[in-house]
Amino acid sequence: MKITFPHMGNMYLPIKAMFDDLGVEVVVPPKNSKKTLEIGTKYSPELICLPMKINLGNYVESIEKGADTIVVTGSCGPCRFGYFAEVEKEILKDLGYDVEFVVLEAPDGDIKEFYNRISKIANTKNMIKIAKALKGGISVLKKIDKLEEQVLKLRPYEKNKGDIDKVYKKLISNLENITGAQKMLQLISQAQRDIEKIPLDYNRDVLKVGLVGEIYTIIEDFANIDIGKKLNELGVVVHKSHSTFRWLLEHLFYNSIGGTREKDIRKAAKPYVKTMVGGHGRETIGNTIIYAKEGYDGVIQVMPFTCMPEIVAMSLLPQVQNEHDIPVMTLIIDEMTGEAGYVTRLEAYVDLLRNRREKYKNEKMLSWR
Repeated sequence: MKITFPHMGNMYLPIKAMFDDLGVEVVVPPKNSKKTLEIGTKYSPELICLPMKINLGNYVESIEKGADTIVVTGSCGPCRFGYFAEVEKEILKDLGYDVEFVVLEAPDGDIKEFYNRISKIANTKNMIKIAKALKGGISVLKKIDKLEEQVLKLRPYEKNKGDIDKVYKKLISNLENITGAQKMLQLISQAQRDIEKIPLDYNRDVLKVGLVGEIYTIIEDFANIDIGKKLNELGVVVHKSHSTFRWLLEHLFYNSIGGTREKDIRKAAKPYVKTMVGGHGRETIGNTIIYAKEGYDGVIQVMPFTCMPEIVAMSLLPQVQNEHDIPVMTLIIDEMTGEAGYVTRLEAYVDLLRNRREKYKNEKMLSWR
C-alpha cells in the first residue's frame, strides 16, 4: 500500500510525519503547479470548483509516482466538497487508474467504521501506536501553522527584505528531507528562534488585512497566487481566517472538545446568516465582523469560481461592510486567473486602505483643534 492525499498548504508535512512514524509508505504529491492544474482541468467537470481540479491533478501525479491508495477527508451539506471523492473515483476509473479511496469523516456514532478506516491506512490495529503517531502529526501541524502565521505578521517589518523568507524556505526544504515528527518539531522550533533574531522595524506604518473565504483557496498559496506574500510586500500584515490546525480542532474534533473560536464566529454572523449555508460561507461573514471589531483596515474574500457557499456570503458582504465600516474586496479564482491583473487589484485596494486611514487621521486632527 502506497498512500497519497490532496496537497493543501503545508499539510503534507505533518501527514508525512505521521505516516513515517507508523512505518507506512507515502507518496507525497508534487507541489501544486501549472501542470497539476492543467491535468485536473482537463479531466474535471467544467464548472466544478478550483479545489477539485487541483486535487484531481494531485492524484494523477501521485499515481504516476506509484500511489495506489488515496486518503481524503469527507464532508456533508450544501458544499460540493462532500461529493469530491465519489466524482474523482469515477474519473480516475474512466482514465484506467486502479486506486482505492479511503474517506475519513468525523466519527458520528459509528466509531467502529472510523476505527476500521484508520486501522487500514495505518497498517496496524494498535491504537496506542496510532494515537502516538497522530499526536506527533498534530503537533507538527500546530507548530507549522503558527510559524506561517508569524511569517505573515512579521514580513512587513523586516529591516532587510528577504531575511524571513530565507529561514522559512530553508525550514520547508529540511522538513521535506527528514522523517518523523520529533525531528520536524526540533527544526520548526529552531526556525522560530532564528526568526525571532531577525531585525525588525516596528515604527513602520503598516496595514492589517484579514483573509476570509473558502478554506482551500485561503490555505493553498498556489490557488490564491500567494496573496499573503504579495500583501506583505505591499506593507500589509496578513491574518488568514483559516488554517489546517484550526479546521481540525473546530470541525473534526468539535463534538468531543466543545466549542472554540467557532462559537464566536457563529454568534457574530447570526444577524446575517442564521444557519449553515455549506462550506465556510457563514464563517466568511462572522470572521469579517470579528476583523472589523479587532481594528483591521480591511478584509479580502478569496473564493473559487462557482463556490456556492461563498456566493451566498458575497451577496451579504456589502451590508456587512456598510454596517461595520470595513472595506471588503472579493477575489474570485479559477484556472483562468491571471497574476498581473490580480496584483493590480491588490495594489489598488491597498492604496484605498492607506488613503482611508490618512483621511481618518486628518479628520481626527481637525476635531482636536
